[in-house]
Amino acid sequence: MGRPKGFSREDVLLKSISVFWEKGFAETTVQDLERATGVNKSGLYSEFANKEDIFLASLEHYLQTRGGEEILSAQPLGWDNIRRYLEIGQTCYTGKKGCFSVNSMRDVAMLPAEGQQMISRKNLTLKRLLVRNIKAELPSAHADVLAETILTFFSGLCIEQNLHPNNAIVSRKVAGFMRFLTQSK
Repeated sequence: MGRPKGFSREDVLLKSISVFWEKGFAETTVQDLERATGVNKSGLYSEFANKEDIFLASLEHYLQTRGGEEILSAQPLGWDNIRRYLEIGQTCYTGKKGCFSVNSMRDVAMLPAEGQQMISRKNLTLKRLLVRNIKAELPSAHADVLAETILTFFSGLCIEQNLHPNNAIVSRKVAGFMRFLTQSK
């Protein structure tokens, strides 16, 4: 019988998200992950197959816990859900602002295919939820086009978070975009 591991998988994932978020998949080394998690290489490899596996598990954990689906599924459906979804990019997740999956797309050519697929599946789910919220407010709208526009706006906001903008400026942008959306009939 081996000795029990001295770390939790969730703790390793949360700390790994921060490293991958800042450095990207390609530039992150196993040594970076060892330093951030406090778990040595053999400990990491007892839980994960390799760096790619740590990244994929981190991305999956992030996508499951970020909260976008819950916000966009809240009743009643409508503009308030969309506004709250756009605002989550300003909130901190493991000390970071923006969106880990959006930041990960900067490495799209180097991301594992499974990571690209995870992000695409999540975006499709978010798009479907956005369409439902739009149709609750504007049944005759071009909801697919508006949903794609919202996702693109959200990605832009998240990328801007790397510049550490003032929250008041971001809030003003979200409010202006929401005025644009609610007047789109």
